Amino acid sequence: MAGILFNGHLFVSLFEHNQSPMADIDISVVIPVYNSGTILPELSSRLMEVMEGTGKKYELIFCDDCSRDNSWDVLRQIKEGNPGIITAIQLSKNYGQHNATLCGMSFARGKLVVTMDDDLQHPPDELPALLEAIDDPGIDVVYGTFRKKSHSMVRNAGSYSVRKASKHFLKGKGKGSSFRVIDRTIVDKILEHRQYFIFIDELILWYTDNISFVNVRHDKRKYSKSNYTGGRIWKLFSNLVFFYTSFPLKMMVYGGFVISVLTFLLGLQFILRKIFLDLPLGYASVIVAILFSTSIIILSLGIIGEYLRRMHQIQNNRPPFNIHKVL
Repeated sequence: MAGILFNGHLFVSLFEHNQSPMADIDISVVIPVYNSGTILPELSSRLMEVMEGTGKKYELIFCDDCSRDNSWDVLRQIKEGNPGIITAIQLSKNYGQHNATLCGMSFARGKLVVTMDDDLQHPPDELPALLEAIDDPGIDVVYGTFRKKSHSMVRNAGSYSVRKASKHFLKGKGKGSSFRVIDRTIVDKILEHRQYFIFIDELILWYTDNISFVNVRHDKRKYSKSNYTGGRIWKLFSNLVFFYTSFPLKMMVYGGFVISVLTFLLGLQFILRKIFLDLPLGYASVIVAILFSTSIIILSLGIIGEYLRRMHQIQNNRPPFNIHKVL
């Protein structure tokens, strides 16, 4: 299985194999893993206990996003103890949470696909509430939303910024989480996307408005600190804005128009002062006007450059993930 790419025939044949009629799975639980070796035994045991209680056929899919700790060795042990339930995937490098989740989805065989984090802040015992909500025939996706998040101030601020960006720039609902249940039909459409940066919540909004929300508990992190640093959150935010919106370009257009009007009025003021008051235009005013206009041009060129860089990544068919091993 080593070297399977997302954008080639090997991926397509693997996906078709996972969707074969022999796979009679009701629920697939997909969990991206990064540096969670101490958490995985408890997470897997609690999940299996909850899923056994549903009475449905299920599978657990763990996608190791090139962890730096012993996560892969722990997943190997869990797989050996539960060979018919567990699928473990190891990526060849760190691609990020959404890309790792997408990789796990490509192996999912269930009629419903659950996604959740690996840190036990998404309590497995809250999962039945989400599964009950998606039983409504008119619902395609159910999000677990949290009454109160047990994150640090920086992480909460970052999550808030990303949600607000989704609401204002992407016309989203402004709430949601990575704790979700997705119908198979939506998952199949998501898997058609092969660009390097994947934001699953935005892709969901492209295909359905039949989304429901269920309030669930958000537990405190037991064993380690969050992997979402301020830098990672900023990178996610900027990628979200540049890959999925044209807001910076619109800002250039409207900002350029406003600045042009202001510059015209300022220039008109100096001309009138010269005509009626016979005042010198002045060296300072000329320098200020030049520096101001130059800074706007440089900013605009920078924004265009960011779009061109991301377009270049897409045109190069840079894969969203590459699989190193599969158990």
